[in-house]
Amino acid sequence: MHKRSGWVFDGPTWRLQIGLSKEWTTAACLGQMQMNSEEADKLVNIFQLPPVAKLWLQTAPSKGSTVLPADPLLYRFNEVLSVYGPALKELIHEEFGDGIMSAIDFKVDVQREEDAERGDRVKIVWSGKFLPYNRF
Repeated sequence: MHKRSGWVFDGPTWRLQIGLSKEWTTAACLGQMQMNSEEADKLVNIFQLPPVAKLWLQTAPSKGSTVLPADPLLYRFNEVLSVYGPALKELIHEEFGDGIMSAIDFKVDVQREEDAERGDRVKIVWSGKFLPYNRF
């Protein structure tokens, strides 16, 4: 959708127009987030969508649809990927091209992030080698 319009999810104009993070906005564009009326209006105008699109952008989406792990922490990882996975995939393809992030040549960093107001947070940084699909 965005490629035809010339917009990129990480562009500075995009952030100024929508006013939300690229991750959240991408997830919303891929049907995983519910926009409010103002956000939906902006997106309809940017992409010149029909007026009915505003209603769909404001509809609560059905997120994820696979067998869930029983462990609460693993369930949360599944939930994060169910909601943000399509957006992350789109952003990786936008940045690197068609391919995958390796889970073999991969690093993960888990950190505690202190937050006196809202409580400590878990910070997880993933770093995987990009593997483009081969043409043959």
